[in-house]
Order: sequence, then structure tokens, then C-alpha cells
Amino acid sequence: MGLFDKLRNEFIDIIEWVDDTTDTLVWKYPRYQNEIKMNAQLTVRESQMAIFLNEGTVADIFGPGRYTLTTQNMPILTTIKGWKYGFNSPFKADVFFVSMRQFTNQKWGTKNPVMLRDAEFGPVRLRAFGNYAFKIKDPGVFLKEIASTNPAFTVEDINEQLRNLAVSRGMEAIAESKIPVLDLASNYEEVSTIIIGKIQPEFNQLGLDLTKFLIENISLPEEVEQALDKRSSIGIVGNLGAYAQYQAATSLEKSAENNNGGGLMNAGIGAGLGAAMAGQVGNIFQQNPNNNTTNSAPPPIPATTSYFVAINGQQTGPFPLNDIINQIQSKTITPTTLIWKAGFATWIAANTIDELKDHFNSTPPPIPN
Repeated sequence: MGLFDKLRNEFIDIIEWVDDTTDTLVWKYPRYQNEIKMNAQLTVRESQMAIFLNEGTVADIFGPGRYTLTTQNMPILTTIKGWKYGFNSPFKADVFFVSMRQFTNQKWGTKNPVMLRDAEFGPVRLRAFGNYAFKIKDPGVFLKEIASTNPAFTVEDINEQLRNLAVSRGMEAIAESKIPVLDLASNYEEVSTIIIGKIQPEFNQLGLDLTKFLIENISLPEEVEQALDKRSSIGIVGNLGAYAQYQAATSLEKSAENNNGGGLMNAGIGAGLGAAMAGQVGNIFQQNPNNNTTNSAPPPIPATTSYFVAINGQQTGPFPLNDIINQIQSKTITPTTLIWKAGFATWIAANTIDELKDHFNSTPPPIPN
């Protein structure tokens, strides 16, 4: 530093930090040989704190405002230096300005998929990413634990450590939440709250405060997502036989739009293949008792017609049709025997009933000579 700079610093009595950056956490006030004159003016703006260090130890901390540096408003440093009656000569101290504003949109994300156990799918690998916001909560702790005596300390200098902390504790919190993978998307806010509670104590140990933690996306590996897409497609399609028939009909319609003969022929082939596929798929699903898209119970047994017969003036029956035919063949029932079934208004002769009259003519004629 030249003589001009030294002389200029002798007359500078204003200590301030005009922060024109977006990522500076701590900035050291540049003073020639760290000498500060008594009665110098200290200006601390909103969202700032000023820390005076004496031989590497935090002495006094000033919040937003304008101060005239005297023994009255520097009690700790005055006690350390033993200035009982005040002083006019310059004193040496390191002055650090600390930004107290929020630093938003800090990215976090898993570099590699993290293995978790899901109740429905078993072991799965998840990727996750999002952003978070933080600010300095205790400037004295942060300066001692992290920034030390660096003349300028930015977000980038600590971002890697905070990002790793967010990923490690965040995925651990997701695993402990026991929320199914398919339900995570609807519970991002709940998971974020759990993660904040898990990370906040470790941020506080660094003098920081985690003000926001957002999850933008939690996803499965690409091959697993493709399998889930196929599973979802099958669930949406439902009846695969009807779907195959629909596909065949659609193919026929599109092919028929072609005016040449080849188009019509291809349409016929496509329709035939579609129909065959639909039949085979339909049979498979009908034979598969575990398929939920078809009825698992057998169809009802067809109802049989019952007949009542008047024998010697007494009602007998009911008899199924086969029994009635046997009685006709054994001559128990004659053409004039009265019979009744559901739907008849009264008893009628057996040979007038459509399904029975042919059985009375079943006797072959005599063999000719």
C-alpha cells in the first residue's frame, strides 16, 4: 500500500458495507493495518450485523444503525484494552460485516438413486431434488465455526456442505416417514416438514437457520417408471379382448380409407388377425380365475320346464321333459292324458302340446309283406 493510500485511510472515519452482491455471507472491512480511529462512524444497514474481533476473539456485535465508536458503546473491547479514561489514538481490530438476509433457491438433489424399502413394491431406488432457503441465525457462531478470518465468504463456500446435509438427512426422513412411493407426490408438504425438523438442529450448530425446504420431485428409475406405466395402461384398458376388437376395427377403418385393392385386402387381413387375437385373448381371460376383468362365478343353470300329469283323476308331478317322454314311450301317458305346465290356462291333452305330440307318432308302422 502506497503513502497516498495510508494517508487516505487516516482520514476515513466511516466504516460501512454497501453489499452489491447476491451471495456474500461475510465481508471483512479493509482497513490499513486494521487501525480504527476512536469516534469513527459505524453504519450497519438493515439485514446486516457488524462484528469486532480482537486478536481473533469476538468482542462486540452491532445490529442495524449508526454508531459513533466510543468507550461507551464498545464495552467488551474497552474492557479488553483497559481504556479506563478513554483514548484518542487508533486501535486495532478486525471488523466483519455479516449478511442476515435469506439466501433462497439453493439447489439440492441426489447424485445417485437412494435405496429404500417400500411396503407395496419392496426395495426401490429413488431420486429426489428441490431447493431450500437459509439465513445466518447467530453471526458470532457462524463466524467462529465456518467463516473464520476469510476476508470474503460466499454461499458457494458452504453450499456443498449444506447440499450434502440436505440430501443425506432428507432421504433418511423420507425412509422413516413410511409413506408409500405412490403417495409421496401428494405428501410433499408433510415430508418437507419432517425433513426440516431433522435438519434444523444441525443448521443451528453452524449458526444458520433453515427457513424453507421444498421438494420439487421424487422419481423412480426410468425402467421402473416404464413398468408402472404398463401396469397403469392395463388397468385403464380393463377388458383386453374388447380392446383388441376395438384396435382391429380401428385398423379396418383406417385401411378402408385407402382406395386401392391392396388397402382393402390389408384391411381384411388386419380384421381377421384382430378378431382371432380378440378371441384368443378373451378365452385366456375367461379361463384365468385370477383375472379381475371377467366374472369369477359360473353362469346360472338353465331353468327346466316342469309338467304335471293327471293319472286316474289324481295330480302327479312335477316331471321334467325327459321323464314325460319316457312315460309316453312306456304308455303310461297316452295321447288323451291331461297335462298342465306353467303358462297353460287349463289342463290339455298330451298330444296337443307341441313338444310332446311328435313322440306319440314315434312308433314305426307295420313291416309290409
